[in-house]
Amino acid sequence: MELITKNDIERLDAVHSETCISIFIPTYRLGEEVLQGKNLIKLKNQLKVVKKKLALEEMGPRKIDALLAPIEELLGDSEFWRHRLDGLAIFRSDAIFETYTLPIYFKEFNYIANGFYLKSLLPMFTGDGMFYVLALELESINLYQNTRHAVTKVNIDDIIPARLEERVGYDHEPKSLQYKSHADERGRALYHGHAESDRDRKNELARYFRAVNKGLITLLSNQNPPMLIATQEYLFSIYKKENSYKNLFDRPISCNLSETDKFLLHEMAWEKVEPLFDAERKEKMGLFKQYEGTGRTTSEIKQVLPAALEGKIDTLFIENQADIWGIYDLEKMHVRIDEEPLPTSVSLLNKAAVKTFLNGGQVYLLQKDEMPNRYSKVNALYRY
Repeated sequence: MELITKNDIERLDAVHSETCISIFIPTYRLGEEVLQGKNLIKLKNQLKVVKKKLALEEMGPRKIDALLAPIEELLGDSEFWRHRLDGLAIFRSDAIFETYTLPIYFKEFNYIANGFYLKSLLPMFTGDGMFYVLALELESINLYQNTRHAVTKVNIDDIIPARLEERVGYDHEPKSLQYKSHADERGRALYHGHAESDRDRKNELARYFRAVNKGLITLLSNQNPPMLIATQEYLFSIYKKENSYKNLFDRPISCNLSETDKFLLHEMAWEKVEPLFDAERKEKMGLFKQYEGTGRTTSEIKQVLPAALEGKIDTLFIENQADIWGIYDLEKMHVRIDEEPLPTSVSLLNKAAVKTFLNGGQVYLLQKDEMPNRYSKVNALYRY
């Protein structure tokens, strides 16, 4: 999967060219649809539409063919179509050709303007959050950075002891479970060993986990995403006492890590954190409704777009698969709205969404009946 990052969005948003082509199609992962080549058919159909649009702009056939050649080549690339997810995004200008296969369902769509259409990609970053999973075993420890749609292993080899032995030495096995200590005054043998052995073992584990935590904090000290621990219950209880990361989940993911790959682990973790991120969306919607009409919110694109460009928006709600067309003047902060898209029009919602995101705001694409103010395609909650 071609992971897309905030840096990618920023880089693509910075591209300004006479002709920037964005194409989105839904794709099938497996099944009869793949065997019948339906993914290719969808792309072919979009290419036909794009060619007609370019011809209407009076672009010559040779220039059209040269511009679309890399996309045309995908149609014959069987390896490219072998591993698809739910959606394919293609970006092409005279200097750039990039594709992203993503776990997002896209409606078939194309867009030609002086910049790329990136709003459809933002569900990869908002409403799904970022969180960590620490897979904790005595023989190995792995840290994963996750979002709703992706999992990436973080290299921590240089900051933590890889195994228990590296911290406490190799003589760490529990001593004899029971041994004779001495006799009481009546000559009866007294035994101990269980408690002392358990206590020694816990002390060893505590020392190990203390070192692990110390190393992780050097990496995560300025971060606050949720962290979940995947391990056995008894190990979690010890690790929790040594932990100093401020956003540790209170309960572990209890599983046998030797039988759990990172993708299954990701699914198990998401089940636990999804309510947390959904709560954030609901909180922001509640704040919009609370402050509506007080100057803290707006549902007018002529106010939203300048605020997005200036980084004044905390949260932006946009009706999914909707658009507002027009022109904006960055210097004068003037916005013109067109009832229908004209040759000079651009998507004002796309620009507002991308600029809000790049300036640190949250962007949620919602169905019409989910919008805080259903009478507008865009609702904005300003920063304090």
